[in-house]
Amino acid sequence: MDIQLKRGLLDVCVLSAIKSEDSYGYKIIKDMKPYIELSESTLYTILKRLDTASMLTVRTAEHDGRLRKYYRITAEGLRRIEEFKEEWKEVVSIYNFVVREDQNE
Repeated sequence: MDIQLKRGLLDVCVLSAIKSEDSYGYKIIKDMKPYIELSESTLYTILKRLDTASMLTVRTAEHDGRLRKYYRITAEGLRRIEEFKEEWKEVVSIYNFVVREDQNE
């Protein structure tokens, strides 16, 4: 898969994982696991990129005597999910065009 396409897809997946509630790294990976495998190093790179783009905010809180970073989606992050849904309609249309001959065999 094209690296830029995959990068964009993973960004939206991470945003979707924190859409309904604040979350932290391990939980994000666990929530995404049924759909996609994601390494910790990849996740934290994505989280940093999304933070820089103001699509999420980060706060630190103590949990069981340790500091944990919690991530919260912003209005910009929610907007990105909605944009993705619209863009995906076009991707599906292109896919249907590409496989149309396969369906007629």
